Order: sequence, then C-alpha cells, then structure tokens
Amino acid sequence: MSLLFKLGCAAVICGSASTVATAQTVDPFYACAYTFTDLGTPPDVPGSLGGLVFKADDPDTLLIGGSANSSSGTLHAVPVIRDADDHVIGFGESSTVFAPAPNIDGGLFYGPGGVLFYSRYSNNNIGQILPGETETARDDNLTALGFTSSLGAMMVVPDGFQGAGRLKVASFNASVWHDAELSPDGNGTYDISAPTNAITIGGGPEGIVYVEAGATLFPVESVLVSGYSSGQIVTYETDANGDPIIDTERVFITGLSGAEGGTRDPLTGDFLFSTFGGGDRVLVVRGFTPECDVPANLNRDCLLDFFDVQMFLIAFAAQDPIGDFNNDDMFDFFDALAFLAGFAAGCE
Repeated sequence: MSLLFKLGCAAVICGSASTVATAQTVDPFYACAYTFTDLGTPPDVPGSLGGLVFKADDPDTLLIGGSANSSSGTLHAVPVIRDADDHVIGFGESSTVFAPAPNIDGGLFYGPGGVLFYSRYSNNNIGQILPGETETARDDNLTALGFTSSLGAMMVVPDGFQGAGRLKVASFNASVWHDAELSPDGNGTYDISAPTNAITIGGGPEGIVYVEAGATLFPVESVLVSGYSSGQIVTYETDANGDPIIDTERVFITGLSGAEGGTRDPLTGDFLFSTFGGGDRVLVVRGFTPECDVPANLNRDCLLDFFDVQMFLIAFAAQDPIGDFNNDDMFDFFDALAFLAGFAAGCE
C-alpha cells in the first residue's frame, strides 16, 4: 500500500518541509523519523478488528482478533509478507481461524509462561490461552477484582523495561489506567491481583505498546497508547513502575478512525496497529531505530539545527571520529565541506 505521510525535517535552520496533508498524519515532532503505511484489511478476518500480536513461534504470522466485542469473536492467523529488510509490506492470500476469543477487544499479548492473554469487552474480563492450545483456559472478571469497567487495552511490561512483568490494564469507558501483578496459579495460567493504582489518561485506550529508551526521539522508556475515542496515538514517558507520566503526553499520530490494538514486530521493531471499523485495516509505523536517516543530524534528534553544527565543530577540534565526516581518517577542510553539503541536502 502507499505511504500515507512523511514530513521532512522541521528545524530551526532548515525550516519545515511541507507535504500534502492526509486524514492520518504523524505529528510534526515525530514526522522527520517516522512514517506509516496502510497494509489494508487482513484476508478472511471478519470486522471489526480487535487486538493483534505476532505468533510466538512464527514471526511471519500475525494473530488478530475478528468480530471484536461480539460473542462470536475469534483469533485469526494471518501470514505476512516481508521485504528484503524484513519489514511487513502486506498479507498472504488467506488466513485461518486460530482460536475462539469471544468479546475480544484491543488487548492481545503473550505474557509470562507463553500464555496468550486477550481483553474481553464489555464484560470486563481477561481470557488466557495456554501455549499449544486454542481454547480459553481461564477467564477472570476484573470488576470483581476492583478494576474500572470496561477493559479495552492491556499489556505486560516487556523484559528489559522498568516494571517488567507488571500487568497494565486500561478501561475504555473511563480511560483509567491500572497496574496489577500476575502470579502463577499452578495450572499454567495466572492469578491477577487487585489494581494498585488508577491513572486517568483519556482517549478511550485500546492498545498499549512500550518503546525502549534510545529509539529515535524517545530518549527515555516510553509507551504508546492507541485512543479509539480520540482518534490518536499518544506517547508518554514511563516511571519506574512502567506507568505513564501524564504530564509528558505528546501526540504521535492523529486523524485515525477506530484506533485499536497495537504490537511490535519482533524482527524489525516496527509498530503495527489495527482499527475497529475505519475500514478494519492494519497500519505499520516504521522508524523505531536509534538514528535518523540524515547523516548530518549528528545528535540524532531529527532536527538539523545549530546543535548539529556545534557538535561537528567540537568533534572536529577534538579529532573525535565524528568530526571525520568523510571517513578518510583525516581531519581537514574536506570534512567541513562534506558536513555542510550533507547539512544542506538534508534541508531540501
């Protein structure tokens, strides 16, 4: 499918490049580094779409909810097509039913022990499917545990992040974010604790995806939240528990129709999200890499400005390898020429 939007570097020196606006747009703060592509509707998956996740033992298969929010909800296994760099660029010709998932909503992820968790709306439940099985092995009602109704989004904080292993549950109706603990129940599935907090985040949350510190324009650990009601994906920095810090909220993508589940591609780190209604489509966001495309953007903040010039001059004077811009193992006039040429080209 076609690339929907990409904004050139917005900068103090460069100014901002203009493009034709579309219904869905990456916010200018992020648009220098991130683009997204509409992959279309996955084959044979009945709308509306629910959450999505790559199959644990097969990164070329995407599990995605169909007939979301209905008692006939199902999980479908959809083959994906990748390009030479492993980015998902489309779907195979057909998909198969993987498992029944009644009332599936935006939350779908693999938790501890390889258990597949899915959120159930509007009965405010969490279903658990054991590895190698296709039937729900355990179903917990969150209302009885004290969670705000009704569950839309949920995720376990990934390994390597602060708060790793904590369960995050967000109510669609009330836009309230909760934290909880998971503990083995002796049957391969997990007990869910009562909520330990209640944070109002807004937007009608449906999908949660964590972003590592060091991804472009994400200097600290962060989380992306898909908002069905707001038609946006927003970012938050996270605290030591993996919870969003509300006053760090920043818009990532706007103009969405039915923003639903979200997941990360295990091969590329790309962010995929589904839409509930809005054409029942899957979109992929690329750019979660530790650098930007323009070599002259030395500080990798996706802005070509005075700070890149300053960084070059300091590195050049100190004979730091960064200052050898043309990579000829010499520090001379030609490095300055190469840097200035690259800086100018990046502003075009």
